[in-house]
Order: sequence, then structure tokens, then C-alpha cells
Amino acid sequence: MKFLLTSAGITNTSIHDALVDLLGKPIAESNALCIPTAMYALRHGPSSAWEWISGREPRTPMCELGWKSLGVLELTALPSIEKEHWVPLVQETDVLLVSGGDPLFLCYWMRQSGLADLLPSLRETVYVGMSAGSMVMAPNIGEWFVGWKPPTGGDKTLGMVEFAMFPHLDHEQLPYNTLAHAEKWAAGLHRPGYAIDDQTAIRVTDGAVEVVSEGHWKLFTP
Repeated sequence: MKFLLTSAGITNTSIHDALVDLLGKPIAESNALCIPTAMYALRHGPSSAWEWISGREPRTPMCELGWKSLGVLELTALPSIEKEHWVPLVQETDVLLVSGGDPLFLCYWMRQSGLADLLPSLRETVYVGMSAGSMVMAPNIGEWFVGWKPPTGGDKTLGMVEFAMFPHLDHEQLPYNTLAHAEKWAAGLHRPGYAIDDQTAIRVTDGAVEVVSEGHWKLFTP
């Protein structure tokens, strides 16, 4: 699987070009599935999910990029339906678009739905995360970001990349997402961690990590 882990979606030309390069073809020729599940753990989650899916949230462009086709994969529904109804669709799609929200809620439903087990086999699929959708790929998110608590507790996530992420660095509506707080977050990780703003993404291909940015970011190492 190829990853484009963003803070706020496809917010600039550099991130857009990185996405097209990972796809290996134009967006207009690519099929996408969007996953809004993480949003439902937040206040006003249903309305936020609708705005994101329908392309009415210009601060986080993902679904409105002009895909050849766009479907919705709601993870909370998958355990109640037959796998042959959705697994082939995931296997055939070019890109998964995964929204922000609560990363541990998203992680829980990725596991419960069976999607987490399927992801490693999707060698050619591009995974595009936004905020929580990116953070869930890390081994853990850090206590700073624990909101919804899974039955098992802790802050463990899927571990498909070897670093953690602190998104929305210096966001004007998130006064605690400062570099100083990111340093405190990183101190408790015991692994590399990237603090990135909304103009930054992290591209991962075959384990190689590349920062794509028209903004600012910082890598913290243990």
C-alpha cells in the first residue's frame, strides 16, 4: 500500500502532484472510496461527514477532486454484511480517502470491520488520510490525542508506518496545537513523530518516507 498522510487533505499543488504520482494516472481516471467513520465520534459528526463526502468542506479537499467514481465505505456497517459485498470493491478501487475525526474510534472500527486485516494485501492501492485518517496508520498516537477510549484502553493504532503524527500544527482554530505542545507530545512517544501543518503531507512508498510541504513541519526523534 502507498500512503499520502495529510493534515487537512489535498490543500496545495505539491500535495496534489504527489497524489497523482502515487496513482500513476489522472484523478479523473481513478476510482475512490471515502471512509467518514472517524467523524462520528465527534460532536456534530453526522453533519460534518455529509459536508466532507459532498465536497462542501473547502478547508479539507478530498472528495471533490474530480474522481472517476466515488463511493462511501462506512466501517460501522461492514460487520453486519457479507464480505463479498464490499471486499472486492475495496480490492478494485484505486484510492481510499479517510477522513479526520477520532483516531482511536477509527482504529477500533477498522479492526472490527476487517478492513485493517485487508489493508496489507492492497499493494497498489493509495491510502490518503486526513488528520485522524493519517494518525491511525502510526503504531500509537500519544496520550495527547486520546479522546474516545477503546475497550482495551491505551493509544495503540495500526502500525502500518513507523512514525506518529501531530496534525494541524499552529492552526488558528486550535490554540493548543503549537510547536511547544508538539514537543511535549513527542517526548512521550519513544518513536519518531512528525508535527505538520495543513499545507504538509507525508508520502510513504515501500517504506521510504518523504515530506511534501508548502508550509512548515518538524521531525522529532527519540
